[in-house]
Amino acid sequence: MKHLHAKTVLNTLPAIDRTLVQQSLEQELKESPYKMIVLDDDPTGIQTVHGVSVYTDWSETSIRAGFRESNRLFFLLTNSRSFTRSETTACHKEIAERVQRISEEEGIPYVLVSRGDSTLRGHYPLETDVLKQTIEGMSEIRFDGEVVMPFFKEGGRLTIGDVHYVQDGESLVPAGETEFAKDRTFSFSASHLGEWVEEKTEGEYTKEQTIYIRLQDLREKQVDYVKEQLMKAQGFQKIVVNAVEYSDVEIFVTAFIKALKAGKRFLVRSAASLTKVLGGVADKPLLKKDDLVDEAATNGGLVIVGSHVKKTTEQLRQLLDSGLVEGVELDVHLVLYPEQFEREVARVRRECEAAIASGRSVVCYTRRERLDLGDNQAEEELKLAVNISDAVTSIVSDLQVRPKYIVAKGGITSSSIGTKGLAVKRAEVLGQIQPGIPVWKTGNESKFANATYIIFPGNVGRPETLKEVVEELEQ
Repeated sequence: MKHLHAKTVLNTLPAIDRTLVQQSLEQELKESPYKMIVLDDDPTGIQTVHGVSVYTDWSETSIRAGFRESNRLFFLLTNSRSFTRSETTACHKEIAERVQRISEEEGIPYVLVSRGDSTLRGHYPLETDVLKQTIEGMSEIRFDGEVVMPFFKEGGRLTIGDVHYVQDGESLVPAGETEFAKDRTFSFSASHLGEWVEEKTEGEYTKEQTIYIRLQDLREKQVDYVKEQLMKAQGFQKIVVNAVEYSDVEIFVTAFIKALKAGKRFLVRSAASLTKVLGGVADKPLLKKDDLVDEAATNGGLVIVGSHVKKTTEQLRQLLDSGLVEGVELDVHLVLYPEQFEREVARVRRECEAAIASGRSVVCYTRRERLDLGDNQAEEELKLAVNISDAVTSIVSDLQVRPKYIVAKGGITSSSIGTKGLAVKRAEVLGQIQPGIPVWKTGNESKFANATYIIFPGNVGRPETLKEVVEELEQ
């Protein structure tokens, strides 16, 4: 499939008056009764928002608290990208049942957003299928359509001509041709989103049956025409939304809310950019050291790197070469030998503690060669990955000194450290330190209360971005 040149594409699109677009959206949001509930399959879905709550469980208490907040949206962290299919099914069934029941009791309608990876990895269509079946099975609700919108501006994930692209410099690479499509657990081949839906649903929904919200329609015909397209959806029809700028999302969301008010019901599968617009979250400048680090802190910081994608390894190499931090490698291949692995984890934790206590910042990183068990071992490898994640998490949960900041690199890694290592139940999203790199302020119940916790997705940033984040925190 043809690669595109980013600037060339952007320069050929019709310009629009974004001020008018935002005024129309603001009015629609103001009159909207819907609570937006984002089910996040790892903690990186908050990478575009600030001033919102993330609940790290889906207990009745957490869901009800989210419904009662004044904010338009809240996040439930499922971490389901690290789950097996059966665990994912059980989790989403439980969430759907509780959300529907609490919605009825509180008298507040809702929209469920299944926030997935912007490079198309994850338990799709399993998650939204379970949500649909559960809610329809316990209520009068019938879902007309499912919105599919993996656009994520901050990470260079653009959808053009119904094809999803990953930006690499000035080149736009079809998602199916990237390393992400070769994921051992969630592989795919299609870049055209109609074909991707057909591939992932094994032909149950075809590209011909899919509704496409095209860029020209958004830019030229705008809200009323897009609403008409949404009103045609039936039988859980898939709706692919093209987007290259936030203005495209804003036009779509205005039409989407109008369709909701007209009686249509939708589930949403999206990346992080759509959630920001659905929640009416305003732009905010990037966070600086003064926002994040106590100037009186004398301990060093802690960086944990678990992700194995090529981009992460490049970023780690630049961080290590910078001399900003000490490096401690965890040999995760020893997971095959439990006693040796336990000793290895203890060694790494002691070395990290010594560095942090002496005022030196440290990066703890997993061995870069991926553990490969061979063909047809995807589920077994996923289980080992969870064991490794648990070990990395234990380094934080057993830590005897408080770092002045914590950075976790990788979706599964950051989720486990947040929920288990730091024991966070509810966190506030402070904003972003770099585009697409969010920061939590941990709750009072956390191992380190009111701590700065930076969630750095594995597939985000340039080769030097991890180094730049640490430079900001260390300067």
